[in-house]
Amino acid sequence: MEHACGLLTRCKQPVPLKSISVAVSICEFVADVSASLDYKNEEAAPVEAFFVFPMDEDSAVYSFQAVVDGKSIVAEIQEKQQAQENYEDAISQGQQAFLLEQDSSSGDIFSCSIGNLPPGQKAAVTLSYVQELSLEADGAVRFVLPAILNPRYLLQESAETDNITSEVPRVPGKELPYTFSVSASVCSPHGIEKVQSNCPLSPLQYLEDDKKVAQVSLAEGHQFDRDVEILVYYREVNTPSVSVELAQADAKPGSLMGDPAVMVSFYPSIPECQGENTGEFIFLLDRSGSMSFQMNNKEGAQKRIDSAKETLVLLLKSLPLGCFFNIYGFGSSFESFFLESVEYTQQSMELAVQRVKALEANLGGTEILEPLKDIYSKSCKPDHPRQLFVFTDGEVGDTWRVVAEVQRHSQNHRCFSFGIGEGASTSLVKGIARAAGGTAEFITGRDRMQPKALRSLKRALQPVVQDVSLTWTLPPGLETTLLSPLPPVIFRGQRLIVYAQLKGTNASKEAAGEVCLQYKLQGEGFRDTVPFSVNAKGDDKLTIHRLAAKSLIQTLDGNLQDAAEVKSKVVDISLQSGVVSSHTAYIAINKELNQPIQGPLTRRDIPLAFTYFRASYRPQPTRQLFGKAFSHNACLLSGKKNAGMIAKLKGPLLKMASPQHKSRFMLSEDSMDRDISPPSLHLCS
Repeated sequence: MEHACGLLTRCKQPVPLKSISVAVSICEFVADVSASLDYKNEEAAPVEAFFVFPMDEDSAVYSFQAVVDGKSIVAEIQEKQQAQENYEDAISQGQQAFLLEQDSSSGDIFSCSIGNLPPGQKAAVTLSYVQELSLEADGAVRFVLPAILNPRYLLQESAETDNITSEVPRVPGKELPYTFSVSASVCSPHGIEKVQSNCPLSPLQYLEDDKKVAQVSLAEGHQFDRDVEILVYYREVNTPSVSVELAQADAKPGSLMGDPAVMVSFYPSIPECQGENTGEFIFLLDRSGSMSFQMNNKEGAQKRIDSAKETLVLLLKSLPLGCFFNIYGFGSSFESFFLESVEYTQQSMELAVQRVKALEANLGGTEILEPLKDIYSKSCKPDHPRQLFVFTDGEVGDTWRVVAEVQRHSQNHRCFSFGIGEGASTSLVKGIARAAGGTAEFITGRDRMQPKALRSLKRALQPVVQDVSLTWTLPPGLETTLLSPLPPVIFRGQRLIVYAQLKGTNASKEAAGEVCLQYKLQGEGFRDTVPFSVNAKGDDKLTIHRLAAKSLIQTLDGNLQDAAEVKSKVVDISLQSGVVSSHTAYIAINKELNQPIQGPLTRRDIPLAFTYFRASYRPQPTRQLFGKAFSHNACLLSGKKNAGMIAKLKGPLLKMASPQHKSRFMLSEDSMDRDISPPSLHLCS
């Protein structure tokens, strides 16, 4: 992929962010997270701090507040344009303002702006979110706190000229100027077996003899330079459950928040089918430039392209005889092994494996739309259901457009996606899988690659489960309305979560009901029934309501119909629930200052870790650029003044582009030594 290299802060500009502390509460398969960012302005003039950071796209952000001089300022959620205007108006009038928003192009990028922080003043902002957690192939419940935000590539067809990741300052992880800490509490009525992480942890502490509650934290000294993955192993995982949550106290009955919400967790007991498996398997492999970078920042870590090839070879060797297959590679252009999918034989498999092993990450940018369109333009093989496997580091800026393309063809195939390496876009990887009834996996190291790959293949080979429906049996006076759509496909061993509203009244506190999942497999009907108490329980954080709201927002974002109508519905759900969307934002204004803050406002962009390393990186000598010196080991100046100077690897020559917007310097990877990291430019006057 081409890289819009981040603005590096080697120029030693002051950074007002001093610390990030994260508290995680994991209960069964839901995490509630509170992240606090502490700022202090140590400069002689007021500053505006701008922090762009990654989030998992399933995160439902429901709260944002600031504390200044011991005073708490709770933010209000508003339509995004209104919130942005209110923020700018407040700043221009010398007021202090705080803004939290989701990026419009991708649901896994957020930004936090703190305007008018006076000299010497401290401020703390806290954002809170809830999130469903995925179930790994080995039974672990997986929580990830993203730290790596890779630069995103803009598709050639994009109307945008820049994206927010191109303005992010980058420094080596060890040079990040703020501290980072994470503490986690874990609870389960079934008991906790163990907790593991890709990062050093303090010893696990059980708070009760029955091992149902535990605490753990990151070891001291950890930097915000890699994704933090926490794997929780419970004594029992596959237990169906139903939770009923009381309505929001001040919400209008009949509204989203004004009725009790129900969360149903199924583990369908789908039988393993016997007989011949057929299908057309198309593998789409990202061969953009960024795939040559390491999976993570560990010394000697595997390259992304090598991990993807290793996974692809494993899948190729596991396909059933008699199926059809093809392999595409894409970058700025794309190519396929065969003009059409060919029959899978011992000979064709061995030939394909040989060719896969020789592939390199040498196709330039990440133009994923064109190969997708080419795949969809070809007729499916009769009696061979099409299964698409996508391997990518997910560094695409126009996520919604890619997901929409997959969604348009969802009736003709299933999509199974693999995010390769830390920082892979959860919006892209999860989005395309959700759009076409498949599953998503994230591979950040060799340790769990094989079971993840084989689990996806096994699901692709599974016959389609049809006629999925829910039946509710409830006491008189009660009825349900689904808040999340039933999935078109369910898989053996998969957890299925459904949200609904419980409407009406029933006086009995002992009232009970049951919900039945029904489906057909190869013409045979199956049922899974879960009984539950309809007596709702209170939760100040309204976790189930907000997870349901997030599910509704994601469903609407995938709707290809009337954009204006969809936006209106998303805004309404977001404002009711407090869950941020691409069309809303949180805004807080400190209106109790004794006098307006005076003086010119200096913008400070908060740096993230720079984590791209080639296997044989070495410093490069200073070169000449339009008569001006630059070094691959220096930096781009950060700040609003120089935010437009963004280096991007594109085309055979260095050129200036988009002068009417932000100017960009573009440099071909072919014009540099092949064993260096992405260039970090220092433009000197």
